[in-house]
Amino acid sequence: MSTPSSHRALRFLTAGSVDDGKSTLIGRLLIDSRAILADQLDALHQRAAGAPIDLSLLTDGLEAEREQGITIDVAFRYFATRQRKFIIADAPGHEQYTRNMVTAAAGSDAAVVLVDITKLDWQTRPVALLPQTRRHALLARLLRVPSIVFAVNKLDAVDRPQAAFEAVRDALQSFAREADLQGLTGIVPVSALRGDNVTQPLGAAWFQGPTLLQLLESLPTAQEAAGSEWLMPVQYVARDHAEGTGHQPRTLWGRIAQGHVRLGDEVQLFPGGQRAIVRALRRAGDAVDEARAGQSAGVVLDRQLDVSRGDWLATPGTLRASSRFTATLAWLDTEPAQPGRRYWVRHGNRWVQARIAQIDHRLDIHTLEPTDAHELAVNDIGRVTVELQQVLPLQAFADSRTAGALIVVDPATHRTSGALLVQAIQ
Repeated sequence: MSTPSSHRALRFLTAGSVDDGKSTLIGRLLIDSRAILADQLDALHQRAAGAPIDLSLLTDGLEAEREQGITIDVAFRYFATRQRKFIIADAPGHEQYTRNMVTAAAGSDAAVVLVDITKLDWQTRPVALLPQTRRHALLARLLRVPSIVFAVNKLDAVDRPQAAFEAVRDALQSFAREADLQGLTGIVPVSALRGDNVTQPLGAAWFQGPTLLQLLESLPTAQEAAGSEWLMPVQYVARDHAEGTGHQPRTLWGRIAQGHVRLGDEVQLFPGGQRAIVRALRRAGDAVDEARAGQSAGVVLDRQLDVSRGDWLATPGTLRASSRFTATLAWLDTEPAQPGRRYWVRHGNRWVQARIAQIDHRLDIHTLEPTDAHELAVNDIGRVTVELQQVLPLQAFADSRTAGALIVVDPATHRTSGALLVQAIQ
């Protein structure tokens, strides 16, 4: 029999518009999986005073969230079934908190985008989706979240659930084709409040598909395939003092982003370009013969190279050092992004000064078409050309979520201003 420990945990985020029921859905998953302590459940019942308990209180932990009845910050929760473990990120639905959704999506294996069917005119074809539904799905695609699931919520609140669901499902499928959502895994009807089709089958003849939980249990993780090219950003360089010799080998520590490395493999240092052979590998202080993606490892090379924090070790020929590239920019700051402005960008473990050389276009989330733009406002998504003060080892984001992503920080306010996803290196 499989146990949760036999599967890698699936990290997924919930997203959608305001009051779509994201926190309630997570509360339902936690209660039905028995991930809630008895005293927590008793406190909820006492607060409800005989009325149905408010499941959103299980995730909205900030006082301001409870007072306003909204989600402001990303809340992480954990639960497990007999099939696997889960890490949930409850992302805010308000447009001004889109940055929090970007943060949650960057490392997620899947995205569950909730669609509140009571907010849609499902009797008019085609059904017009809410802007936040479109925005969050597009961000999930841009951030290369491998699997996207639409959960059509509040089916219990409409008179004709089958007709309503099928109308919204057709609109979502049409949008997925237009937006090229290759990661679309499923569209499921749910009622987070009652628990219909969340962990238990819907019990309706018109839908014989899996429950939301069954679908989540079957999804793959974003873990790179074992045979992919090896890539590791260097986080720390430690010097080992060998007794009785003047030789002081250095161990290059970091978290492996993708692929695997073995003793005797040839690796390349970036951006320098020098090559060396892996002489030793360490994990948690122990010598090992191999290290894989997701593991923190120490690498000892067969020759001394000038390596420092922020450099990269990779399969030879994997990365390309460059100071100019085009990228998708998801802008998160209230101060607009403008050509010529200088920022700090972080790539892996290195900070470099950069400037936006030009803004090619802005994506219209309603038409999904590029439009002319001279600046990008908060929550805008566009394509830009970036120039760096120093060369960085880059890779297209489509090939690597680690080497192809950069964080933009305003040097004056120190706010996280945007996320850059490399498209092409110039």
